[in-house]
Amino acid sequence: MKRAPWDEMLAFMAVVEAGSFVGGGRALGLTRSAAGKALARLEARLGVRLLHRTTRQVSLTDDGRVFHEHCLQVRAALDDAEASVGQRPGTPRGVLRLTVPDAFGRLLVLPLLEEYLRAWPEVQVEVSITDRVVDIIEEGYDLAVRINVSSPDIRLVSRLVGQDEAVVCAAPAYLRAHGAPASLEALAEHDCLHFCSRTQRQRWRLREKGGAWVSVEGRSRLRLDSGEAIRNAAVAGLGIAYLPRFLVDEDLARGRLEALLPTCATDPVPISALYPSKRFLPAKVRRFIDLMVERWRTQA
Repeated sequence: MKRAPWDEMLAFMAVVEAGSFVGGGRALGLTRSAAGKALARLEARLGVRLLHRTTRQVSLTDDGRVFHEHCLQVRAALDDAEASVGQRPGTPRGVLRLTVPDAFGRLLVLPLLEEYLRAWPEVQVEVSITDRVVDIIEEGYDLAVRINVSSPDIRLVSRLVGQDEAVVCAAPAYLRAHGAPASLEALAEHDCLHFCSRTQRQRWRLREKGGAWVSVEGRSRLRLDSGEAIRNAAVAGLGIAYLPRFLVDEDLARGRLEALLPTCATDPVPISALYPSKRFLPAKVRRFIDLMVERWRTQA
């Protein structure tokens, strides 16, 4: 099998990102026909069908999805190569592709990105704000910011960039109906709101004064895959939550939630930067990690 020429790969990427041959061709300064022919040559060269075509749109086949993921990695490597030359060493350039948890991303990462973009005008940033645990290698991201990672991917480098305090809390309406737990053991009699996704299930680690750390699950009738959804459920009186303080500080201050178990300590909530292992970390990634450490470790 011959190696696919760059122009055919670029045409494929443009068509996928535009969702049509017309839009993909326009992005590259090509006609619809020229984009279609480039894609046909690529498929013939690879011996597989990369796209399903309809009269209105295109969509990736299974082989196309795999090839597209590799193309994303190739494009990221090209960005890194471009960023490594043409300017003084260590100056960030190119596109930083970042994935962050939903509420944390909006409340804490976006303000940091404003500062980062102002400091480094040669950088562009693409951000996925989602509580879904993204495979950053397969999906072509440079960096992930994760909260409370229990089992990091062995393919990734993990660096602690900050930490927060966890709070056990519930709404006044829930406490009026069910009472407040007086001890860790009493949590077993309460409805506890847990984070749960396909790859991760939250455990609460607490310690009574002078005691050992214990893992608490409680009765869990409602499990959600979003920290903000858990916060909303707690405010609505649906159960007891265990959440980072950044997410509930305002609710505690305004009386929408009340902190529970005041004599118990909670595990610190680590905030980690995860990135693919590389001998030379691109400046655009290193500088953003350094900024997170500078802002968040000093506040921890």
